[in-house]
Amino acid sequence: MTVLIGTSGWQYRDWRYRYYPRGLPQTQWFEKVVHDFRTVELNVTFYRLPRAEVFAGWYARSPGDAVITVKASRYLTHIKRLRDPGPSVAMLLERAAPLRDKLGPVLVQLPPDLPADVDALDATLRAFPSGVRVAVEPRHESWWNDDVRRCLKAHNAALCWADRHGAAITPLWRTADWGYLRLHEGGGEPWPFYTDDELGGWAKVVADTFPAAGDDVYVYFNNDPGCAAVDNAITFAAAAASAGLAVTRVPSSHPDLRADGRETATLGG
Repeated sequence: MTVLIGTSGWQYRDWRYRYYPRGLPQTQWFEKVVHDFRTVELNVTFYRLPRAEVFAGWYARSPGDAVITVKASRYLTHIKRLRDPGPSVAMLLERAAPLRDKLGPVLVQLPPDLPADVDALDATLRAFPSGVRVAVEPRHESWWNDDVRRCLKAHNAALCWADRHGAAITPLWRTADWGYLRLHEGGGEPWPFYTDDELGGWAKVVADTFPAAGDDVYVYFNNDPGCAAVDNAITFAAAAASAGLAVTRVPSSHPDLRADGRETATLGG
């Protein structure tokens, strides 16, 4: 089993000087992230769907083994609320096609006020080709039912496990032959860092739930303030390796959390 570890996005001003060294222009931050981590989750695609040429650029600027996960557009999830998903899914995959073999899973994050709709979920998952891995992150408690679980399993779609404050806020269902975990904010100090015990606990859960050699589990840190995501990803990789798991590359050293990058302008992504 391989645990692919990365961050949710990379364009954060808190990371300047803490993680991105002095003298490295913002135009090269993507290259830095995908050389230090094998995988990254594209959050920018949720807010605006880039042109195909942008995806082609990400392909060209990343290592041959890079895995680039794409977050589905909010037009599909938050505006259309999964209605008539075919055109939205087709456009997403058409734009992302230049990623070719580097395309990772597609994350479908649902709005917190969207109650369970199994028919809409089924239609959305059917709109994706069978070779595309889809992770679904519901955020309304009505989704935690057997019908949803069966639907995800039928499409080999992963329920996205989500964590806040060091505890799971989703059921820990295994619905596919691969897994997906997003860590939003830990219970450590300072906020939003995770404690070593919290990260070690997640490493054990992953090891216990996905014991087979062929399983892939994608783990993304979304706790970007203060460069917590980069720092915690490195710690989690060590914990996962200690639990006997094969992990993908992470930075060789922790970021300098004492550095201050606040002088930069607000960044997108």
